[in-house]
Amino acid sequence: MTRATLVRLIAAILVLTAVTAVPMTQIHWNGTEASTQADKIDTLLNVMIVLSCFVFAIVMVMLGYCIWRYRAKPGDESDGEPIHGNTKLEITWTVIPTVIVLFGAIYSWIVLGDIETKASDAVRLDITAQQYEWTFNYPQANGKEVSSKTLVVPEGRQLEIRLTSLDVIHSFWVPEWRIKRDAVPAGPGGNDIDNTVEVTPDRLGIYNVVCTELCGFGHATMRALVRVVPQSDFDQWLRHQKLVTPQPGSSTGDVSGATSSGSTSGATSTTGGP
Repeated sequence: MTRATLVRLIAAILVLTAVTAVPMTQIHWNGTEASTQADKIDTLLNVMIVLSCFVFAIVMVMLGYCIWRYRAKPGDESDGEPIHGNTKLEITWTVIPTVIVLFGAIYSWIVLGDIETKASDAVRLDITAQQYEWTFNYPQANGKEVSSKTLVVPEGRQLEIRLTSLDVIHSFWVPEWRIKRDAVPAGPGGNDIDNTVEVTPDRLGIYNVVCTELCGFGHATMRALVRVVPQSDFDQWLRHQKLVTPQPGSSTGDVSGATSSGSTSGATSTTGGP
């Protein structure tokens, strides 16, 4: 390969990377950022998209070059020439992807550790999924809880969300918050399930909880309203809700299927709307 050809290939790779990556970084696929975690997740996503486009561009340009450079001439039906491996080339195309994957893994680990840092005043929520609805429970200090079909949360307070499912695997996702986590049936010894996720809504408004795990015929309808309200509105809403006694194995049971107990700092949070 001549120097001129190499320069052309590099130019083609850069152009293809720019064409495939730049428009994607300008699109808000998941809507407006509405949590403190959203910006970090979006940045990570954009970085990984650019890196993926760079690798994709290299592969496609080299593939196109090889198809053109080593194409069979018209009428040539002979077997291809026997070739041997190129040790330097094989090391190169092994090391580069390895470095990219390690970078992505370390960067993701840092971001995950950052967005999962727990606050001392987090609002405790027990969320139960079942075909095809969500139930949002707010444990109270007296062993009872507030249960709602609308997720009402305070602005600027971290939510400590504990998820479970009564039947099949579901997945909790508010697109504007970016956080997504599967809701898995607990079963015997369900303590082994990583069912806790933290998120801090920081924008007032109305959003939707979406199930993103195919869970049956009614999967597309498994949505619930989310209201992010000022702290004072949340406190007022919470005071006016009827207290219920958690029932094991029902939508008001906690993540292990037992009765929900313990206090929650959410008793002083804000959530709006009935």
